[in-house]
Amino acid sequence: MVRPLKIGKNEFKYKKDALAYYKAILNAYNFGESLSGSDFQAVADLLEYDYLNSLAVDEETEQESEDAEEAVENTSDEDEDDFYIKDIQVARVQFNTKCFEVFYADDTSQYISYLMLINNKRYEPEKLFYVACRNSVHADIRAVKQAYFDIHSVKGQVKCQETGILSKWTELAVDHRQPNTFSIIVDRFKEVTNPDLAAIEYTSNAQNQIIFKDENLTERFRIYHKDKAKLRLVRKECNSSRAAMARVKKTTKDLTVSPPPITPSPAPSDSTERLAGR
Repeated sequence: MVRPLKIGKNEFKYKKDALAYYKAILNAYNFGESLSGSDFQAVADLLEYDYLNSLAVDEETEQESEDAEEAVENTSDEDEDDFYIKDIQVARVQFNTKCFEVFYADDTSQYISYLMLINNKRYEPEKLFYVACRNSVHADIRAVKQAYFDIHSVKGQVKCQETGILSKWTELAVDHRQPNTFSIIVDRFKEVTNPDLAAIEYTSNAQNQIIFKDENLTERFRIYHKDKAKLRLVRKECNSSRAAMARVKKTTKDLTVSPPPITPSPAPSDSTERLAGR
């Protein structure tokens, strides 16, 4: 039997019902408007939503719930004051879409996604690094697309470089030509730089995109990508059909090449030393 989702005082039989509820709240306000009354409280409750409520309770999850409750009880008054929510507004983010923005008493704010909170999507270090790399070159890739349209556009259309079909801007995507797909470029960049993925810090830009906090790392990847990428404009269906290519994950059955054993060099003989002028 499916356990209902309990978020604050609201209970939802299915996850889709919770998603529809918060979507309706988001769409009920214009950009920059503050949430009021029950809508404010519903989003505040979402921030404290414990995903364990949607799982079948067993001994392990019961212990985790107890640990979480104890942590909340031990929170100091000072910490609570810092994270007191002053306001929740509907913000304009990437691609002119809406998002909740939460403003705290310490004059900080953060964007939140009701989709991610309800679905409990977690970003792992590998995924975060890939997303930040993608966002590092977002403007560069868009500039390539714009330049191609500026040169080749006829009545707002250009030819797909793979099929030759005249296509509009929205029908085309910038494709990384094989073998240097974007995933391969990211993997090679990691091999060259050997970053500590768990230690890398991230932030968000004005478009609410995840980016590296270290601007030098962003610039290093931009330069590396510019050197390695061979781009072309293709219809989105062509690009999508290759999206999973070159993303090969390691498995336990993979064979690896072991490095050869290191053999110590023999000590030089007297004759060798004499030849070397010693």
